[in-house]
Amino acid sequence: QVKLVESGGDLVQPGGSLRLSCAPSMSAFSLADFAIGWFRQAPGREREGVSCIGGTQYDRTTYYSDSVKGRFTIIRDNDNNAVYLQMDSLTPEDTGIYYCATPRSEWGFCKGGSVDQYDYWGQGTQVTVSS
Repeated sequence: QVKLVESGGDLVQPGGSLRLSCAPSMSAFSLADFAIGWFRQAPGREREGVSCIGGTQYDRTTYYSDSVKGRFTIIRDNDNNAVYLQMDSLTPEDTGIYYCATPRSEWGFCKGGSVDQYDYWGQGTQVTVSS
């Protein structure tokens, strides 16, 4: 079973930037060939897909939701065994708990923003955008 850990959440002012990290809980487990999706959930709202990136050997595509396109960048760093979500030009609407996840079947392929197609989730990291 894959266990993921998110980090990097913080309180930031509107217009600011944050970089979130997703890494395996066991360093011996390589994320390189696994698709990683980023999701967020605001209070009182359903979890929504933000971005994903395919596994290195299977699928080099990326996906961004319309609400973050042009502001967020998903980055795979195989040297450090992590996937980052670089978030720029943040607005209060970006506030929420951010999760990373990976699918169990066809684990190398990005599944877009479909929550149901991801099986292994981290515990989440809080992002608050407020002045």
